[in-house]
Amino acid sequence: MTIFPSSNTLLIAGIVFITIAVIGQSKLGFLEINPGCFGRTLALFIGIVSLAFAVGLLNFPLENFDLLKTYLAKEIQQNISLINDFLQGS
Repeated sequence: MTIFPSSNTLLIAGIVFITIAVIGQSKLGFLEINPGCFGRTLALFIGIVSLAFAVGLLNFPLENFDLLKTYLAKEIQQNISLINDFLQGS
């Protein structure tokens, strides 16, 4: 039997919970899902937390983070006036 890493398990759980939050009431043969408003909100929260933990457990190479950081810094510097206009509502 294959043992899934915890990141895969959290990823699958997050997708399932977000699917429950989005679809809401549904019937799949003998299985009926009717979470209600609080249940959908709770499923959304659990799904987001599960996906966040899954992404946090992935082992990304440090070079990818450096590339992303420099790219975002360059884009923000180039578009700072547009960002300021957007934040001020103009």
